Formats: sequence, C-alpha cells, structure tokens
Amino acid sequence: MYLENIYVSHFRNYNDFQISFQPSINIIYGNNAQGKTNLLEAIYVLGMTKSHRSFIDNTLIQKNESAAYIKGNVFFQDQTETLEIGISKTKKLLKINHNEIKKMSDYISHMNLIIFYPEDLDLIKAGPSFRRRFMNLELSQLYSTYLDVLNDYNKLLKMRNDCLKQYVKGEYVDEGYLSILNQYFVMKAELIYRMRKKFVDKLNQYVPVIFEDISGLKSFSLNYHTNIDLESDISYQIQLLEKLKKHQEVEKRLGVTLVGPHKDDLEFLLDGNLLKSYGSQGQQRMAVLALKLAEIKLFQDYKKDTPILLLDDVFSELDFHKRNNLLKHINHNTQTIITTTELELLDSKLIENASLIHIHDGKLVSKDEV
Repeated sequence: MYLENIYVSHFRNYNDFQISFQPSINIIYGNNAQGKTNLLEAIYVLGMTKSHRSFIDNTLIQKNESAAYIKGNVFFQDQTETLEIGISKTKKLLKINHNEIKKMSDYISHMNLIIFYPEDLDLIKAGPSFRRRFMNLELSQLYSTYLDVLNDYNKLLKMRNDCLKQYVKGEYVDEGYLSILNQYFVMKAELIYRMRKKFVDKLNQYVPVIFEDISGLKSFSLNYHTNIDLESDISYQIQLLEKLKKHQEVEKRLGVTLVGPHKDDLEFLLDGNLLKSYGSQGQQRMAVLALKLAEIKLFQDYKKDTPILLLDDVFSELDFHKRNNLLKHINHNTQTIITTTELELLDSKLIENASLIHIHDGKLVSKDEV
C-alpha cells in the first residue's frame, strides 16, 4: 500500500497544495514551523478522519475559511482508490471513489497508517485514556468490525451512566432495564477485550526483539491490564457481571460505570517494571518506536500488505548508533514519509534513494529555488 499523491486545501498553513510521493522513501525537509508536520497530519487525517495532534476539528481549518479539504490516491492490491475528506465547522464529508461514505467504519482501513511523532511519548507518560485511544485507532484499521463494536459499547456505556445518574438525582429507576443493559454491556465488553488482547499478544511476538535491536536492552514487553482475572476458569462475561454487582452501590452514588474496557490500560514493561515509573526518556522513546515498528509486521500479517509509515522528526532525538539501528528496520517495500530539519542526520544511502521534498511556508520549493 502507498499514497500516490495528496491535494490539501485550507488545511493548517496549506492554502492550495499538491504533491506526489514515491512508493518507498520520501523525505520532507525544511526549517521549523514551515508545514512539514502539518503535511504529515493531513495524510493522517485523510486516512483516519481525525488528527493525531488535535481533538478539535475546527483547529485544522485555515483562519477565515469555512472548511478544509484533503484528497489522495491510494494504491492497494493492484488498484487505486481515491479518498476524500471535507471538514467544516459542523460536520465531515467522507468519500471513496467519489461515493459518499456514511459510516466511519466503512472508510477507515482503506489507507493504513502508522505514525511516530515526538508527542508519542505520551503513550507511556500520559494516562490510560491516551493508550486506550491508541488501541482503538489501530484496531479500527485492522478490523472493520471493531469500530462498530466500540460504538455500540460506548452507546451502552452512556445509557448505563444515564441510568445510574437517576439514582444520584433520587429519581425512579427500572431495575429490570438496568439488568438488561448489563447483559448487552458485558457482551460488547468481551468482544472489545478479546480483540485488544489479541492485538497486544501479537505485538509481543515482535516488540522484544525490535526493542533489543534498536536499544540494546532485553526483556521489554507489553501487557494488557484489565480488571478481570485472566487466569480464572470463570468466563469474562460472568466475571464482569459480578464486578458490576459488587460495585453497584458505589456506582449508584457516583453515577458512573466503574468497570469495563473503558477502564483498561496498556502497560509498557522493562524487566517487569513499568517504564512510565522506572524508565528513562530514552528508553521510553525506544519503546514507542519498537511498538510502531512491530505494528508494521502486524499489519503485514493481517492485511497481507504494508502500511504507510509516517516519521515526524524522529532522528533529531536519536544518537548515531540508534539512528542506524532504526534505519535497518525501514524497509524500502514500506512507503515511509519522513520529516526532518537536518538532512545530514540521515544516512547518505537513504537520501540517495529517497524523493526529497523541500517545504517552505506551506509551499513546495522547486529545485531551481534551492
């Protein structure tokens, strides 16, 4: 899979911009604050419908404009698909091959993306919600059904919380209705748990080796942390129902659901210790990089093709040895789009085989202007 080209209009600092990419290595370079990261963000939004940097869509639209528009052609399995996304201040419009797509789950996965950017350290440093969001986004690309299940779960979670809030207000609550909600809730919860657990278990086949290769350290692993006893012979659904029953009096006082996949977490461990608490920033950075590189192999296993790899200013934070170790994992069969302020940080052979894209103030600098 690779992105053939992209057109960006009224997005961040891009007014009217288009560029073509080669299927292997593409290097976007230029000074800081010129739009390199914004271009990577536009690619990510085209594939995922949302930004990896902002939760508010309105911030993506150029000042004094009513909407942003992104269009790109993606080559996958011997054919090209045209993806389009329009973002206004009130809604999004999604299209594949000029046909409007109503369900987001029918759109996501048509362009598979893996991105690494400096703020990815929040995967380790930030709270559990950040890591759950990561798992949800990646699984939505791998399984078209995951997003539907997640949406169903979130609707049930809201209905259950609304029901619990009635207790807080002292209003009448139909206990039978709450019992029915619980039955559907644990069914959807188990599906999410199983897909997330499978995802993490599969990653653990690759991340220890990659982490050791790029950092020189052994015994790195991921752990899917849930409030269910995974060693028990009792089924997930029965255990979760029991926990809901155990917590019901507290939930009725607080008006929120205290157990379920919306409370689970992804742990990064080195020698059995949490990297969040005991790891250096360098170790944390290597751990996230190993995770992203392992994802490439995961996508290859499930999709029988490579995803598009986006690397935003990765090399400036790595020493020479770690840069070389990382470059060994960048396969020329994987379309890789790299941003950098300093070309000299990159291997000369990598540059020789790459398409060089010079960006200045949201515009492409021609070779004649260099």
